[in-house]
Amino acid sequence: MVAQANAFVVGDTISGSARTIDGDTLEISGVRIRLNGVAAPERNELGGAEATTAMKKMTSGKTVRCSLTGKKTYKREVGTCWVGTLDLGAALIAAGKARDCLRYSDGRYLALEPASTANLPFPGYCIPR
Repeated sequence: MVAQANAFVVGDTISGSARTIDGDTLEISGVRIRLNGVAAPERNELGGAEATTAMKKMTSGKTVRCSLTGKKTYKREVGTCWVGTLDLGAALIAAGKARDCLRYSDGRYLALEPASTANLPFPGYCIPR
């Protein structure tokens, strides 16, 4: 186990207090983590502020645990993150704050998307539906 400030990295898992960067990116002790298979709007896009606020509410003051895939995107680790048993990506998508990105999720979250998410910006790198 390697300690990093207030986080612990065990194999491919990191946990600790998280800082919200935006709707699908967190930082735990200097390690930025992009939620795997989740496409949240950027902060300056329609729905971006709401996605960021939702992530903050779910993680503020709580221990966040992320299972990292070993892949990186834009200097961020990629992983699935939880607060307790709550999958943060699943919760964001079910709340209508983000969309399932089929290219990376293999459809894991698709059934959770409410119809209202069709209005959210959808990045070109995700497989179109």
